[in-house]
Formats: sequence, structure tokens, C-alpha cells
Amino acid sequence: MFAKVSCTLAVVSLMLAAFQTLPESDLRKKAPVAEMNADERPAGIEHVIVIGVDGLSPDGIRKAETPSIDRMVANGAVKWNVRTVLTSASSQNWASMIMGAGPEQHGIINNDWEMDDHSLPPIAQEADGRFPTIFSILHKAKPDAEIGAVYHWGGFGRLFQKNAVNYDKHFSTEDSTAADFVQYIKNKKPTLGFVHFDHVDHAGHHGGHGSQEYYQSVTKADSLIGKVLAGIQDAGIADKTLVILWADHGGIGYGHGGATPQEAEIAGVLFGAGVKKGYEIQQQVYTYDLASTIAFVLGIEQPYAWIGRPVKPAFAGFDEPKNLWLGEKTVNAPVIHPERKLYEQAGGLFVDKPATVRIDTKAEKGTTHYTIDGSDPGLKSPVYTQPFNVSQTTVVKARTFDEKGNPSLLSTAYFRLVKSGKGNGVTAMFFKANDLNKLPDFTQLKNGKSWIAPEFGMVKKDIEGMLAKGTESFAMQFEGFIQIDREGKYQFSTQSDDGSKLFVDGKEVVNNDGNHGVEEKTGSIDLKAGRYPIKIQYYNNGGGFWLDAFYRGPGVTKQLIPADKLFVK
Repeated sequence: MFAKVSCTLAVVSLMLAAFQTLPESDLRKKAPVAEMNADERPAGIEHVIVIGVDGLSPDGIRKAETPSIDRMVANGAVKWNVRTVLTSASSQNWASMIMGAGPEQHGIINNDWEMDDHSLPPIAQEADGRFPTIFSILHKAKPDAEIGAVYHWGGFGRLFQKNAVNYDKHFSTEDSTAADFVQYIKNKKPTLGFVHFDHVDHAGHHGGHGSQEYYQSVTKADSLIGKVLAGIQDAGIADKTLVILWADHGGIGYGHGGATPQEAEIAGVLFGAGVKKGYEIQQQVYTYDLASTIAFVLGIEQPYAWIGRPVKPAFAGFDEPKNLWLGEKTVNAPVIHPERKLYEQAGGLFVDKPATVRIDTKAEKGTTHYTIDGSDPGLKSPVYTQPFNVSQTTVVKARTFDEKGNPSLLSTAYFRLVKSGKGNGVTAMFFKANDLNKLPDFTQLKNGKSWIAPEFGMVKKDIEGMLAKGTESFAMQFEGFIQIDREGKYQFSTQSDDGSKLFVDGKEVVNNDGNHGVEEKTGSIDLKAGRYPIKIQYYNNGGGFWLDAFYRGPGVTKQLIPADKLFVK
């Protein structure tokens, strides 16, 4: 658990007064890399400081105590839904940030990437084999520029050209990382300084995204950001410095890597010299736009191989793109209670009792419509006015519409109702393991622990109590029978972190094996009405774990496989 630390408001206030746009200094062309004309970029920016926080989500900023970030947002420019590259994992996103391009261009497609062990070469590479980074193109354009990187996660150091930076340090804690970076700023006043903090991602994996532990880690990050801002002030360069806050991904449950807004959207904050105050950026922004923006403000032409675009409207004197197309307006989605918590889907399991459905409308002057028949709600669907009960397994869907009829994203909750004494449930088997990287041969596993589970899934505290000391690796197998009421084609899927497989009637239907964040894989099978054997195999390599199993078919909307359709025998 990380201690809560907050920077003094006095220091931040001094910075806000000092961060003013100054006349642009002369920039000399010293290398073949082209530089922009003075009127093509913001004036007065001589230093760029990037603060990267691994796993920092927009939700974390909004819900945690973050006085430093809040003041950066209030006195700078923000984009709340910067889109990451996929998968929403660390290596490919940190690489994309500094390389101005995505995995398809730079070739870093997962966390297993190494210089001497990768399958996809970059489409353009420098002498060391890496795709060009903001560090290397700045060094070529301005050989005398001071460039430094200080990072908490050692993996960041393998992503950039070592001969392009003057300062390259890795530390094992967020506090030592911050202390060294602040001292570096004071001593060297870098043209480009990049700091990476990793502890927020650790909290997301350990306590869960949206947990108290996670929010406390965000508050700790905010205190470190305050120290960096104070260091810039003490170095006497605040009035000539652009500060950018960025992240590699968000998270959901105990992990990340999937294609959901919670995982694949981060907040980008620009603050300081040349930046508009209190501005919300309208243009679409992607994680690789960070490198392009740095090149833009420092007056360097980016390589043609980059696909990023500078976030120009964040700066005074620059407008949003003339051809900007925002599409249809999306309003805030409603929240169905019991709402989603960590890895648990909204709704819940109810044994021998009805479920009460409550929906909160989050859009101002919005009207929420809902359905309980599996269809997507529209303007002709019932209007939610008060809580109501459901007495059988039900998928509740809700959507809010504003006064002009603009819709929100769809909210879905799965209410599974079951009566005791009917033989429902599945047999769960737990096995201790060590460093698994694929599903084991379950016929060879011994000394497992078994129990009757109401449905497919795991209770975190129960699993943690069974783990071997010093390891988070384990395997599980669920076996039972599923009741199919109508003949037809059924689609099954698992969402898991790490690997899983699903079998129906002895046939492998879903293969979601291997080490990965939360990913969903699907498969189909034709079934007649009746009861069929169903089995799910699952393993966790380490860190957070997650398993959900869904199905859909004739007359059955996509939903968690409900407890009342599962039987022990």
C-alpha cells in the first residue's frame, strides 16, 4: 500500500504564475533533420518534460485525490479519451509514445519483445535496429541538446537508442525515480526529459482498478508529479517548459490488455509554456501523437515513417483541424446497479430471492430507456423511472438519450437467479502451479482441491487463500452440464487472464490459451435441445486473474452462462 503524499499548493501556485509564454529563442539547424519555421510552432518552448504513469486511467484521475493533476488540467489542456494501441499492454504503448507510430510500424507487438528476439522487424530502422524515436531524431537535429530518461520499469530502457540520450537511469522505486529525475532537471535543465512511474500499474494488478489501493497509488503519483513541477520551478525554467502527462493504458478488474474503453483509453494533459488554459481538446488523439507533439513544439520535422500527428489545438494560436469530424454526440452512459466491481460484471448472482434493478442516469437532462428481453433499448423502449424487481435470470440493457435524441453507449447487467435444491452448479478443481505459460495436462495434475461452484468464475480471496507461498500461478477446471432449451447454433466465449479453453459435449469450442491480459475468444457449435457436458479449463501465470464465460443462441441474448442452466450432473 502506498502512502498518500501531496505537494504544497504554494509550489504549484508559483509554477502557475511562472509558466508564461516567452518570445521564441533562436534555434540553429545542426543536422540533416529539418526544422520548422518559427511561425509554424508555438513560441517560447525550450524544454519538454514528459511524465509517464504506467496504468493511470482517466477514472483514477477523476476519483483519486490529485491536486497537482487537477491544477494542470484547470490551467492547461486535456484530452480525456486518448486512444492507446492494441493490445492495451505496456511495451507496445510506451514504444508507440516515443516512436510516433504503432506496432505495425515499429514492430514491438507485446511485452515479450527483445532486440534479439522478435518476429516483426520495424519498417524503418536506425543503426541499432530500433525504429526512430523522439530521442534519436531530436539528437540528430540538435546534437548539443540535453536528453534524459529516468524510469521505474526497467523494460522502458530497452525501447530507445542509448546513443541518443545523455542521461539514462533506472530505479527500483517510484520515490527514488522521482528524486533522481528532479535532481536531473535542476542540474541539467534538459531539452527533453522523460520520467516513467510504474507503481500505479502494480496497484491495478494487485488491488484492482477502481480499488482503494489503486486510487491511493494515483494520489501517490500526483504527489510525485508535484515534486517534478517544483523541480522545474527550482531549476528556473518553468516559463519555458512544456509539461506533458501521459499513460500507456488503463485497466479493468485486475489487469489490462483487452479492447475496452477502460483499458484502451488514457488521459493526456499538456501544461505550461504556450498551452491554452482550461481547454478540452476536440481532435482525436492517439498514444503515438505524443512523439509528434514533442517534435512539433521543438521545431523538428518528424520522420515520414511516423504516423502520429501533433496535438496543435492544445497551444495558443492554433485551432482545431478544419476537417475535424466528431461524428454523432455520445452522452454519458447510465449505470445499472449492482454496478460492475473489479472483475465482477454488473448484476449478480441471486439465490432463492428476487433481484432489484436500479439505474442511475448520468447524462444531464437525459432520459434512460431499458429492456429486459435481450433487445437493445431505443427511444420506444420503456423509460426507467424507479427500481424494479426481476424474478428470473434476466439481461438488463439500458441506454440514455439526450434532448436531441443522441444516444449513450449501451450498459448491460447480468442478473442470474437460481433456486437451491435443484442440482445446479459445476464441480470446480483447483491446482497449485508454478510459472505456467499454457494450460497444463489436467490428467497429470494431483492434489487438487474441489468444491461445487454455482457458476463459472472465481472468488479472489478464496483463490488467494489456496495459492502456494511465493507464487500466483495456478490452474482450475470446471465441469458440469448445461441445459439447452432450443435447437440451433450456439456461440460460446471466454474472457480470461491468462489462458482458458471451453468444451461442450467433449468438443473444444473456444481456445483462449496462452499468457495474456483479459481477452475474449469465441467459438460456435450446433446443439439440439437437451443437457450436455460442459468443461472450462483455466490457468493463471501470475498477477491478476479473471474468467468469465458467455453464451448466446436461438432466443438467448449474449450473457454470462447463467447458474440456473448449469447442473452438477
